[in-house]
Amino acid sequence: MIRFKNGRVMTMDGGCAVEEKEVWVEGDRIVFVGVPDDEKLKAARFEREIDLDGDLLMPAFKNAHTHSAMTFLRSYADDLPLQDWLFKQVFPMEAKLTGEDVYWFARVAILEYLTSGVSSCFDMYFELDDYVKANTDSGFRTVLCGAVSGERENAAVLEERYLKYNGRHPLISMQLGFHAEYTASLGLMEDIAALAEKYKAPVSMHSSETAQEVHDCRERYGRTPTRLFDDLGLYNYGGAAFHCVHMSKEDEMILAKRGVWAVTNPCSNAKLISGTAPIAQMDSMGINLAIGTDGPASNNALDMFREMYLLSVEQKLHELDAGAMQPERVLEMACCGSARAMGLDDCDCIAVGKQADLTVIDLQRPNMQPINNIVKNIVYSGSKENVRLTMVAGRVLYERGQFFVGEDVKRIYARANELCEDIKRR
Repeated sequence: MIRFKNGRVMTMDGGCAVEEKEVWVEGDRIVFVGVPDDEKLKAARFEREIDLDGDLLMPAFKNAHTHSAMTFLRSYADDLPLQDWLFKQVFPMEAKLTGEDVYWFARVAILEYLTSGVSSCFDMYFELDDYVKANTDSGFRTVLCGAVSGERENAAVLEERYLKYNGRHPLISMQLGFHAEYTASLGLMEDIAALAEKYKAPVSMHSSETAQEVHDCRERYGRTPTRLFDDLGLYNYGGAAFHCVHMSKEDEMILAKRGVWAVTNPCSNAKLISGTAPIAQMDSMGINLAIGTDGPASNNALDMFREMYLLSVEQKLHELDAGAMQPERVLEMACCGSARAMGLDDCDCIAVGKQADLTVIDLQRPNMQPINNIVKNIVYSGSKENVRLTMVAGRVLYERGQFFVGEDVKRIYARANELCEDIKRR
């Protein structure tokens, strides 16, 4: 067993209270949360005891929307609106990618996730065998989101992948999904809705990211993307809608009714001038909420601290209400909400029987002092500087600047840079 002792614990099992407790981990599970008595301590056998020395143990963050392997486009196609960025820069470069490329670029992303206290991500990309290998080789948890586009024959491709990757490895799962309305034919969306009915499964996709997207969907179908998806039956079993920037009141009511997760990506939406999602308004309606970074080509970081801070202050400006989006709610979105949006209900908090996906926040750094309010410190002044340790499925993968991911970090960087230069010549 691994014992976390002498520190503060935020279980997030029903709130953000901070208590002085211990957490014990055996295998990939949490087996004890509380204050042990002498008899329990005498009976325990620990392979390692981690002295928190007053620092905070909490559930790891979960990145509920990203495209990990797009690290190769970090700082490559910046300062453009989404449509120009996507169709003129990103898609042409992505067409050159091989499976080996995706493997190494994803491994770079995983390192960055770990330094941000992230234990899992909801990833939409391709070359999935290689992407899955990057995660299992690193010991990182990922949920694959179906990313098909084009014509209806690709629904069969999605179903094949759905059956292939679910149950393949304890760190890997997959949800049904497609890229977006504007890259999918009506026939493809109809067939994916049929898959959702067949498997009683949620469906996830990009939705209402830009005003142009919503306008064009109305031109094609006489409806917003959200209304179209609901009419087709894509939301009959829930799912996740990524971005949700340009939402009508009817759209919001559909998400609330269907239990769809609105996954917001504040940094990407701001950088691509897509707009500000009405998250505070959706929260008041009881809509399920989660946070993701989007990919490193549009963000350009994979940093949940930046997302939490920007989400909070943007909503205050959007609502002209300094009390909008309290830090406790934002933190809950980043940890618990994001886990549930990804179908990781056993990773959403610290409790006996839950997966040991944990992070330690260093409270001894200047930006955490004085400790007037730990939650507010994390959301308003916290940064990756404060991530002392990240654990996934009971394994410490990052601690005090060191990585334990089964590969030399310098080799990962070197290979990624070699491949990046090679892609530019292809």
